[in-house]
Order: sequence, then structure tokens, then C-alpha cells
Amino acid sequence: MLSRLVNFLRACWRTSSDRGSDAAGRQDGLLWYKDIGQHLNGEFSMAVVQANNLLEDQSQIESGSLSTLESGPLVTFVGIYDGHGGPETSRYINDHLFQHLKRFATEQQSMSVDVIKKAFQATEEGFFSVVAKQWPMKPQIAAVGSCCLVGVVCNGTLYIANLGDSRAVLGRRVKATGEVLAIQLSSEHNVGIESVRQEMRSLHPDDSHIVVLKHNVWRVKGLIQISRSIGDVYLKKPEFNREPLYQRFRLRETFRKPILSSEPSISMHELQPYDQFIIFASDGLWEHLSNQDAVDIVQKHPRNGSARRLVKAALLEAAKKREMRYTDLKKIERGVRRHFHDDITVVVVFLDSNLVSKASSANSHSLSLRGGGVNLPAKTLAPCAPT
Repeated sequence: MLSRLVNFLRACWRTSSDRGSDAAGRQDGLLWYKDIGQHLNGEFSMAVVQANNLLEDQSQIESGSLSTLESGPLVTFVGIYDGHGGPETSRYINDHLFQHLKRFATEQQSMSVDVIKKAFQATEEGFFSVVAKQWPMKPQIAAVGSCCLVGVVCNGTLYIANLGDSRAVLGRRVKATGEVLAIQLSSEHNVGIESVRQEMRSLHPDDSHIVVLKHNVWRVKGLIQISRSIGDVYLKKPEFNREPLYQRFRLRETFRKPILSSEPSISMHELQPYDQFIIFASDGLWEHLSNQDAVDIVQKHPRNGSARRLVKAALLEAAKKREMRYTDLKKIERGVRRHFHDDITVVVVFLDSNLVSKASSANSHSLSLRGGGVNLPAKTLAPCAPT
């Protein structure tokens, strides 16, 4: 009993190894934030605001050596995991994806697209095992899933891997004018996008209802907007698309191959001195701010508090759309708040070109920090449909 308590307390307090007055972040109602911190390649800012009854967004930033060996790669890793149907999948990814990445990178003694693909695949397979084990007692876990956006900076190269509709945006300075332009780095997998609908139709030519317009929103099989995810086992393995799963998730016809994919879109970018910062955020931010608006907010203000500033700008827009004051929106409780905006997670990673080029040897900025929020029971299943 005592050992369980100790482990629980360790989990609650496991945060960053960098020191400061807000080393573990700070809480302001439903908003958690860390205004500024240090990673291998510069500084970062992080913020999370909860809207759902259970926080479905999970996130982390890790920075340092991927291996205990001196020759192991040094990286800064950012993960944004936007859950739907409940928090189980996003929490599982938060616990396992980076560990898989470390394992495969250590085996290969390098970072690569293949390492990232293997980490995603191992995470997906691991969550399948969780679903299979819990299915008899908690069948609704088969309808829980998560988007997954990852950024890895290693040896001057930025890797971006994405499933779903979270987004990474680069702020790049134009040498001639000094302005900072927004460049979207991630490919989104949301059937609201025509090209994604076409992709789904080409992958499922025998299914005329693979994407359906329902209440003016395009959805896969009329159920979910994203075409790729971790989890959502009910749309990947037919043996879980049956009773006792809730009827609203069950398809009338069976399927032979997975409807949703867990294959991430991965791109590589050689970082340049004029690359200023990267904004990683769940779609709760991009629902209210354009890429350029977000980059302008970061660029025109001090680094300290950048992520919190972006969250506030999104909330101001959400309040404006509902013709209400920001102060009144802040008073709305979680759960009810979801009718006004989604959970929002933002990580802004600033790039110091000198540190990016010199991050081939270990320094003191070892970091492991998870995005915060209201602490809730880890095994509670949220009673809501996927988005």
C-alpha cells in the first residue's frame, strides 16, 4: 500500500529537471502553463487549458540524450496528443511513445524517419493490447482514440510526424524584409479537407459511404472527422465493432481492412538560422487562430508567456464568436466549457541557431515536462462521442 502511494506521488510530481520558480508549471483555474524554460536548442513556452469534463489533451517536451551511451543522439522532443472519446489513448501515448522512440533510437544509434515510424507502430500495437485486455469489462475503450503530433530536433534536423488534425507551424524570418512568415509543417488528416476525402475514397473504392456529410460536417462513416489516429480500435479491428460497444459506434456492415490508419505523415526539415520558432498545438488553437495570426502573436511579444498568450488569444476569439466577455468565459466550468471551445494545448519551441548547431554534445538542459491540467482519476472513461 505504501509503495503504491509513493509511486502515485512520484507520478504527480514528475516534471522538469530544469529549476525555477515555476519548474513544474503553474495553475490558474482550468489553465496550466509554464511561461519559459530551457531545452537543448533554445527556450520553450507551454500552456494547456481544459474544456472537457476530463482533459483529453496530453502533451510533453523532452530534451537531452536519447541514450545512456556517450555516442547516443541528443534531441528535443515535443508531443501533442489530442484525445477523443476519453483520455485513455492520449494518456497511453504520453506514457509510451517517447520511451519507444528512445528504444529504437538507441538500437540504431541515430534518429531517423524509420525510428519514428517504429515508435508510432509500437505505441499503436501497445494500445491495441490494452483494449483487448479491458474490452470484457470496459468495451467503450474501443471507441477512444487520439491524434498524435510529434516534433524531434536532432543534429540540426527537424522531424515532424503527424496523425490527425493537430498542427505544427514554423515562424521563419525573411532576411530582406525582417518579417516573420508562418509555414505549416504538418499534413492534417481531417475529412473536412477535400484531398483527405479523396484519399479515403481511393483507399476504400467499394464503400460509397466511407465519408458522409452529416449535419454539414464531413465524417468517416458518419462517426469521426479524422482519417488517421492512434486507437479508435472499433474502426480498425471488426471484432471490436459489435456488442457491447454502444450502438452509436457500431457499423451495420462488417469491414475487412482498417477504416482508419495509424501511419503518420513524416517530413524532415534542415533548420536554418532564419528559422525562429515552431508552434505545436492541438486543433483547439487552430479553430480560432490562423497560422499567421499565431506566428504574429509570438513574434511581436517577449518569449516569456508565449504559449499562454496564444491560448488567451484563442479564448478571446471563442468568446467573441459567442458574443460574450472573456472574463465570463473563464468562469464557465469544465464540461460546460466544451460548448464554447475545445481543450487547447500549445508548445512554442524557440530555436537558437548557435545552440542548434552546437547541440552535438550534452549540456545542462536535460528536460522532461508534461503539460498539466486538473488532476483526475487516471482510469476514468469520459462519456462522450469522438469528434
